[in-house]
Amino acid sequence: MKSILNIFNLSFLTAILLLATGCSDDNSSALRLNEDTAIKSFALDNYSGAIDPQKETITITLPEDYDMAAMTVTDIQLPAGAEATLKQGDVLNLNMTQTVKVANGNVFQQYVIQTRYDEARILTFQLNDMYSGIIDQQNQNILVQVPASADITKLVPTYTATEGAIVAPAGGTAMDFSRPVDFIVSNNMASAVYTVKVLTPAGKPAAVYAGLASTIEGLNPEEKEAATWMLFNVKDAQYVSFSDIASGNADLSECKVLWWHFHADATIDDMNKFETAAPAALSAAGVIKTRYEQGMNLLLTRYATFYAVNLGAAKDNKNPNNCWLGHTEAEPEITAEPWSFFIQGHENHPAYQGIHEGNAVYTCGKGYGITNTTAQWHLRSQDGANPWGDYNDEADWSRKHGGQALGYGGDGAIVVWEYPADGGKGGVFCIGSGCYDWYSEGIDTSKDPYHGNVAKFTKNAIDYLTGK
Repeated sequence: MKSILNIFNLSFLTAILLLATGCSDDNSSALRLNEDTAIKSFALDNYSGAIDPQKETITITLPEDYDMAAMTVTDIQLPAGAEATLKQGDVLNLNMTQTVKVANGNVFQQYVIQTRYDEARILTFQLNDMYSGIIDQQNQNILVQVPASADITKLVPTYTATEGAIVAPAGGTAMDFSRPVDFIVSNNMASAVYTVKVLTPAGKPAAVYAGLASTIEGLNPEEKEAATWMLFNVKDAQYVSFSDIASGNADLSECKVLWWHFHADATIDDMNKFETAAPAALSAAGVIKTRYEQGMNLLLTRYATFYAVNLGAAKDNKNPNNCWLGHTEAEPEITAEPWSFFIQGHENHPAYQGIHEGNAVYTCGKGYGITNTTAQWHLRSQDGANPWGDYNDEADWSRKHGGQALGYGGDGAIVVWEYPADGGKGGVFCIGSGCYDWYSEGIDTSKDPYHGNVAKFTKNAIDYLTGK
């Protein structure tokens, strides 16, 4: 009798164990039937999704730059007896991860809804496999500089584009670039037209962006962004290296304005650091100073404001006395609110036309990545017996240094100033505000509500210097 009871107990325990191994907390057991939970069709804003039951994803392909913040479920078809956590008419924000769970009886399946854009972009562009194009993705322009000896009526384009895109005209065949040429890019629902403009160096350019690198391609991203903008937006502008100026390979005899925007991922707060970081600029200082004294104007921004001493524009030969690098390009400061500088008393200055709101000029919005590189003038009167010591107040600074203040930081420091044209000399316009920033790594600056003011401010300053 004892042995029979033991056999019965063993059989009972075995049955319990078999039942236990047949269950799972996530309902993903061998009993699961995919066809019972497989979504048949799904669409948002009438854009149909590609459904992958194995990967449990629904991918919606959208036109480039489509607003995903409020997309409506316009179609969802399920197997018989199935129910879903979404229904037609529901509105989803696809800027955040969204899922849909389908249940049918005691089984379910959860899909991740994801989006991708059809992009139509030219990524690289060359002529004759040697002249690289500068691509302005925001305005879909491509600028290529070629030597004066090149035959621009017979240049062969080559390019790369986003995956799946078709570009017309096709590359690899000689074309006439004596006038701008349009290249049409298409990729499913996305399309774009890039205008390619070929420039040959002017013997005597009217406007120059000067840089430490031998070519514009050698500039750091901050400087390259600024230089590229100038070549596209200032008539007859040309990139020229300081080395070419010093050697006489660049003719500045007809140059009306020279711009230097000098960025370094380090703090430059005295003349020794400046000279160490920019020896090529010093080698060209004699040539540039001569042209300045003959009436050429200069726009000096960020650490380039130190160059005013080399030109003889500063009466007391002093540089901005309060300089710093807040962050680097790779690890920028993310703004918690829009950034601006102040222009009280100078609202009517031509440099600020169309860009100021009251007494402030905003240059970036919340969420912008900025280095906050600053070269400004701190004055003693701002906090009494402060250690700066050079100038009692703005009037004292102007009398001793020779500059005229045009913009101020939040603490009243001078962040924009000029040395007006005088006695045949050109004018020098200086921008040292940490708000003045061209490049933000990994951020689409075209979507920033205020970043466009940087370009407008710069164009206003150049027009002001050249009397336009």
